[in-house]
Amino acid sequence: MFCLEVSGPFACFTRPEMKVERVSYDVITPSAARAVFEAICWKPAIRWHIRRIEVLAPIRWISVRRNEVGAKISVANVKKAMNGNNASPLGLYIEEERQQRAGLFLRDVRYRLHAEFEMTGAAGASDNVGKFADMFRRRAEKGQCVNQPYLGCREFACDFRLVGKDAALESAIDESRDLGFMLYDMDFEADPAVPPPKFFRARMAKGVIEVPAWNGAEVVG
Repeated sequence: MFCLEVSGPFACFTRPEMKVERVSYDVITPSAARAVFEAICWKPAIRWHIRRIEVLAPIRWISVRRNEVGAKISVANVKKAMNGNNASPLGLYIEEERQQRAGLFLRDVRYRLHAEFEMTGAAGASDNVGKFADMFRRRAEKGQCVNQPYLGCREFACDFRLVGKDAALESAIDESRDLGFMLYDMDFEADPAVPPPKFFRARMAKGVIEVPAWNGAEVVG
């Protein structure tokens, strides 16, 4: 089991039921936590699983109105441009596609994330648990990452540090609440092109959320 402490000034773990405005879950989701571990060390031979989430800072909110782009360049147009068959210029004019949207985000967040990984069918003959465990520990201790970890949205970058087994741990917040159904992760094995979402009933007990196993009865979708 590995443990990371992550923090950042802002976070947004968007609720999928909100179609227009971005509204965050109360705490980080398992999928967002998994992405932090994968940003530090990811290989096809391993798959990360989040086991526990500890909330270290009080849950605080901030309402922000920001500009977003309401369109994207289609893949078909990109392929035409690559083949020289696109008569019109390939581009996206931000001023014409700009949209202003409100968002309800989290602020000043800090979490302690517990995770472990398993070997996948893509593992080779030279791959083993010890190899990837040492790789992750070495990279996390040095603050190295494949890409900058973020808290839900890429513009909300986060800091991280590896928590050792003998480290003095700060207590989680003394708060308990039923967080309702929360996004667990996307099921890429069911359909890699359009993966269906999986949900679980999240409950925080004195700042701690125990995350069920991916194939557990608590996970539905």
